[in-house]
Amino acid sequence: MTKTHVSQLEDFAPFTGEGMLKFDLACGASKKENFTGVDIAPCEGVDIVADLNKYPWSFAEENSVYELHCSHFIEHISDIKSFMEECWRILMPSGRITIFAPYYSSIRAWQDFTHVRPISEATFYYFNQDWLKANRLEHYGVKCNFAVEYTKYMFESQWVIRGDEAREWARKHIPNSVLDIETQLRAIK
Repeated sequence: MTKTHVSQLEDFAPFTGEGMLKFDLACGASKKENFTGVDIAPCEGVDIVADLNKYPWSFAEENSVYELHCSHFIEHISDIKSFMEECWRILMPSGRITIFAPYYSSIRAWQDFTHVRPISEATFYYFNQDWLKANRLEHYGVKCNFAVEYTKYMFESQWVIRGDEAREWARKHIPNSVLDIETQLRAIK
């Protein structure tokens, strides 16, 4: 994994989050440690059974959540705008969401018939108000505001051992060189 993109937005003071609400959205049986698991299917690791496609979520109040984790779910969501706005609603100011998804140029993004959208590093810029204004896209009606903290790429094994320049070239030019993407966003409120 390499860090190839970092937000140019203002720095922030990190905080520990001990004792604060942290949810693993659509966790299935693989809930992240020290998180409360939320999923539509009641299985081991799921603490709250909820349909994450129905808004607003009743398991969290506005500005009450310190951190969200969402692994391999966002590509299944038909209404990504409403999902991101709901995440923003429940996150406290400077709260974070970390999202993992198959990268748009990977066969992993396309092979599963339940995936409704590919995800790239640019996907999340549409949830930043300054970016929307700069690109004259205010008419999209996005209410949330997130800063992209970082984006990481999970490369296919033959690219992991290569240098940063070779990996960056492969990411841009060779399908399936990047398997997954990890992006962390910070709620601006």
